[in-house]
Amino acid sequence: MKNLESILRNYSLFIIVFCFFTLQLTAQESTYSNKSDFWSHVRFGGGIGLSFGNNFFSGTLAPSAIYQFNQQFALGVGLSGTYNAQKYYYKSTVLGGSIIGLFNPINEVQISAEFEENNVNINWDSRTGLANQNYWYPSLFLGVGYHTRNVTVGIRYDVLYNNKKSTYADPWMPFIRVYF
Repeated sequence: MKNLESILRNYSLFIIVFCFFTLQLTAQESTYSNKSDFWSHVRFGGGIGLSFGNNFFSGTLAPSAIYQFNQQFALGVGLSGTYNAQKYYYKSTVLGGSIIGLFNPINEVQISAEFEENNVNINWDSRTGLANQNYWYPSLFLGVGYHTRNVTVGIRYDVLYNNKKSTYADPWMPFIRVYF
C-alpha cells in the first residue's frame, strides 16, 4: 500500500506540473493575434538510441518539443520509451515524460534543467530467481553545453541519482541536443 501511495504521489506531481505547463502555453498562445506566430516559436527535436550485441538489444525513442520565448529562454516537454532485452536474463520497458528548461546566458553556452519521471518494468527470466519489478523513478538533470545554431553538446548530472534504482548507469551523462 505504501508503494502505491508513492506511485500515486509521483504521478500526481507529474500531472500537476504538466497541466501547469499546458496552461502556460495556452496563456502564451492567447496573447498572440496570429496563431502561426505561436508555432514559429515551437521547435521539435528528440533522440533515437539503438544498441545491440552478444544477445543484448536496446532501443529508445524520445521525441520532444520546446517553446523558444526569446534568444535566452526555452521551456519544453518530452516523452520517452525504451525497450531492453538480454537473452535468458531479462526484458524491460521504460516509459516516461520530462519537462526541460533551457537558458543561454550567451549564445554559445546553454544551461539546462530537466525533470524526468519514468515507469520502469523489469521482467526477469525465471532462471534468475529474481522477482519482476515495476516502479516509478524520478531524475533531475542539471547540465551545461556548447550551443551553436540548433545543436548543443554538453554534459548533465542527475542530482537524484540512486545506483540501485536508476535507469542510467551513471549520474554523469554526455548529451547532444538538437531542435529544429
